[in-house]
Amino acid sequence: MGEHIKMIDARSDILPHALGAKVLVVEDEEALAEVLRYNLEAAGYAVVRAATGDEAELLVAEERPDLILLDWMLPSVSGIEICRRLRNRSDTRAVPIIMLTARGEEADRIRGLATGADDYVVKPFSLPELMARIRALLRRSSPERVAEVLTAAEITLDRAAHRVMRGSREVRLGPTEYRLLEFLMQSPGRVLSRAQLLDGVWGRDAYVDERTVDVHIGRLRKALVRGRESDPIRTVRGAGYVFGERTPA
Repeated sequence: MGEHIKMIDARSDILPHALGAKVLVVEDEEALAEVLRYNLEAAGYAVVRAATGDEAELLVAEERPDLILLDWMLPSVSGIEICRRLRNRSDTRAVPIIMLTARGEEADRIRGLATGADDYVVKPFSLPELMARIRALLRRSSPERVAEVLTAAEITLDRAAHRVMRGSREVRLGPTEYRLLEFLMQSPGRVLSRAQLLDGVWGRDAYVDERTVDVHIGRLRKALVRGRESDPIRTVRGAGYVFGERTPA
């Protein structure tokens, strides 16, 4: 494992405001994948992992990651081929991809970038440097994922202060309602299913009934709405919930 990573613990480089950003790690080497998962989660990212190219394609469709760490050398389908396929699809064309590889020759770097990778990191690599590259890409592609302050539908959520305001009124939320609001505010106007909310707020491994989402949405609405204030959360029958402005018809 040491031959791949120069520094194992990147917790000193924690970015608490990365909460909600989802990273797909595509790496067949178990030990390296676990180190990446540990440090990414410590830095506030949600992490999903694939060990093969075929599995990665399925998870991209299911999980809609904000960024992909993609190993070049994978069983069955290579990382470079997966990168090419993702760039040829309209729904994944803009997802940032960082290629991880032991191939450090200039020709290999050029090939990786020409195929569509946004960045190219050669093993062994420094974890703090990798984290910095991830943040830089997310700032450009998904600024709402790393912003300290989210604002939508008259609601302001300050991640640094852990405070929610509606106009001049402070909204007091429990920890679950806070995470739920944060997740909703990262995608204003987009319909999110109960399954997506469960994965994003409670985690993929949580054994929680989908009706739990409805309970916490009800609590969140009660905290956000006072008197004649408008409800910023809209229920979309048979689909889920949307925060803020309506999605185009």
